[in-house]
Amino acid sequence: MKKKVRFFQSVNFKIALAFILILLISIEIIGAYFIRGLERSTIKNFTDNMKDQAAALAPSFANELGQKETDETYDNIQRIIENSRSTDVVEIRVVDANGIIMGASPLTDNTLIGKKNDYQDINDLSYLTKTAYDEDTNRRVFIVVQPILSTTGDTVVGALFMKSDIEKQYSEIRDTAFIFVTASLLAAAISIVVAVLVARSITQPIGEMQEQAMRIARGDYSRRVTVYGKDELGQLAETFNQLGERIEETQDAMESERNRLDSVLSHMTDGVIATDRRGKVTSINEMAMTLLNVKGEEVIGESILELLGIEEDYTLRKLLEKPDEMLIHRENPYRGTVILRTDFAMIRRESGFISGLVAVMHDVTEQEKTEQERREFVSNVSHELRTPLTSMRSYIEALSEGAWKDEEIAPNFLKVTLDETDRMIRMINDLLDLSRMDSQQSNLQLEYININELVSFVLDRFDMIMNNEEKGKKYRIRRDFTQRELWAEVDPDKIIQVIDNIMNNAIKYSPDGGTITVHLSETHNNILLSITDQGLGIPKKDLQKVFDRFYRVDKARARKQGGTGLGLAITKEVIKAHGGNIWVESQEGRGSTFYITLPYEPYEEDWWE
Repeated sequence: MKKKVRFFQSVNFKIALAFILILLISIEIIGAYFIRGLERSTIKNFTDNMKDQAAALAPSFANELGQKETDETYDNIQRIIENSRSTDVVEIRVVDANGIIMGASPLTDNTLIGKKNDYQDINDLSYLTKTAYDEDTNRRVFIVVQPILSTTGDTVVGALFMKSDIEKQYSEIRDTAFIFVTASLLAAAISIVVAVLVARSITQPIGEMQEQAMRIARGDYSRRVTVYGKDELGQLAETFNQLGERIEETQDAMESERNRLDSVLSHMTDGVIATDRRGKVTSINEMAMTLLNVKGEEVIGESILELLGIEEDYTLRKLLEKPDEMLIHRENPYRGTVILRTDFAMIRRESGFISGLVAVMHDVTEQEKTEQERREFVSNVSHELRTPLTSMRSYIEALSEGAWKDEEIAPNFLKVTLDETDRMIRMINDLLDLSRMDSQQSNLQLEYININELVSFVLDRFDMIMNNEEKGKKYRIRRDFTQRELWAEVDPDKIIQVIDNIMNNAIKYSPDGGTITVHLSETHNNILLSITDQGLGIPKKDLQKVFDRFYRVDKARARKQGGTGLGLAITKEVIKAHGGNIWVESQEGRGSTFYITLPYEPYEEDWWE
């Protein structure tokens, strides 16, 4: 915001004041020198003139003073005095050698003639000229004493006293000084106006440039400074306009670059955090805020060590010296534990000065999870294959050592070996199926079939198996089907495999004589199939893991019953390939319910007409 400058603080006033002071000082110095010179010259000319008049008049009285004093002598002296008077002469006195006044002018008092001169003793010529004040008029007078010599020029016969009005000369000098002062004041007044105009002509472009600078500071580059001439101020104004254009171009380029950078940072899949040289956060993009579950206004100015939660293990100096990659574990209320791979890099200037730090975070939670699952999968496959192989090796070694000769033991050993071989074959086949599904190479042979009949077909088969096995586990299958026929486009073999897996698990883990309830209905354009058993149930902590590969709630019991640990994993992949979903609900000691949904579009009867 532009501050209002008082007039007495403005450049206008300062320039005008400086101009006037310089002018007045110059005039005063010149005036003082001129008046003083004029005074000396005028007074000197006046006194010299008076002395010359006295010197020229004095010899006129020599003959009269050298004769005997008579009335004629007095008359002649008085006549000479009257004839020699001038306007500047106030008084003239002629005295003889005895100091007796022989003549005077103006002769206002005849009693002066013949009396002793009261000005100065004729024999005391200590001064010839002097300036004094007239007591009657209170004016300065100039007195000249001129000795009168005899005609022979060897003796003083008298003296001429001449008093002149020198005050008139001083008055003329004062008049001249007054005229000079008046002219100086008038010149000063005119100079003030001229100085203000000149100052304004200088300060107006400067003021416009100041306003333009403030507009540029506010981001307004539309206006230009007016160029008033080709002088230095005009060149400065042109340079200022060019500067404004350059700043505008640079600002546009920087704004474009900043927008581009913001757009890049906003759409990056990696989180980016920038700090200053003290490790305080100066910038953070949306992805970083999402990964760290923070808000931008809350973390600006916070230490990056505290933000990432690594202040106990790292210092800012350590990060600057060795900005290595690290894995940071963060707890997210929506996603649980999030693993962030963070790379650090220093921000250096051209001089080498470190001005900050950049941290780039990439969410590797899924990669780490996949890698962990891969390691667990390899470990599980190795373990699952090693167990039957170890068992087979033991029985085969026993047979090779002579057990094959024992007719009671050998058949049993061979049966166990065959069972373990079948188990490994089933496991390998299941692994191949999962591999094909993972690589999306398992093509579904889709058919538009009646789901009610397909589920009934599978359940009828389980009823037949139970009826044919006299010593097998007894169970009852309760069917709760909708009366409406449900048609869907599925791969029948795959869906049968899914129902087989779930029914086998329900039978395995149900008590003898238990009931297995199969419910089939439609809801929200989906076919809903649920299979409920009365078994031991699944602990709550294991519900989300039962569809993982090789995961078993009770591993000892599962291996004893010949399971591979891949059935539910295959079931999940098959349902997923059909665009459906599968999940489980369970309570320990009360059984489990597996739910399956498949996409379903009701058909109208007239489709088949």
